[in-house]
Amino acid sequence: MSKLKKNLIVAAVLVAGFAAAFGSYLLFSPEDRRSAGMDVRPAAKPLPVRESSHRLTDPKKSELTLVEFLDFECEACGAYFPAVEQLREEYGDRVTFVARYFPMPGHRNGDLAARTAEAAARQGKFEEMYNKLFTTQKEWGESQESKKSVFRGYAKALGLDMNRFDADLTDPKVAARIQEDQRDGLGLGVQGTPTFFLDGERIDNPATYKAFKALLDNKLAD
Repeated sequence: MSKLKKNLIVAAVLVAGFAAAFGSYLLFSPEDRRSAGMDVRPAAKPLPVRESSHRLTDPKKSELTLVEFLDFECEACGAYFPAVEQLREEYGDRVTFVARYFPMPGHRNGDLAARTAEAAARQGKFEEMYNKLFTTQKEWGESQESKKSVFRGYAKALGLDMNRFDADLTDPKVAARIQEDQRDGLGLGVQGTPTFFLDGERIDNPATYKAFKALLDNKLAD
């Protein structure tokens, strides 16, 4: 298969994925979040990115920062995942890509998935778990039963210390770390996932990979 043909196929898949994303973009009112037990208190000074935020790229000279508030169980986030990965591959030496937690009410395993990623982060495996959760989303997402055993299997496959992983999964500090991201998101007006911020400014979700790429190119050219 030629490189051009492969790229065209990738582009077609991304466009289809983005269409699915727009169809499943989740919006919740503060009342919805309260009823689901979600911490609705905004941060005193909400920030799109903090020193503690998980950076998927860390270029020596970052020219731009793209932040995504995400839910690992969100189908829209899953649809955008390949585009973000392709952008990372193309711009990772110039753009800092940041992932922040925003598990949504109504997703049975969204918060558990976030805690799984954070527990992996404590062992230096955030990016690996981030990739694993998104690439397997169709296998565990939208389930009404806990997928803890599935996530433990991912942790084991990544070579994590399982005693430490299990302890971190229920550590209040891990939950607090996720809530910190949620509070920042709420303070910045995030109501659904995925929500992107480009150099601190919230952007509308691009409809295609080409549109997403153009946003970065335009900013980088400023």
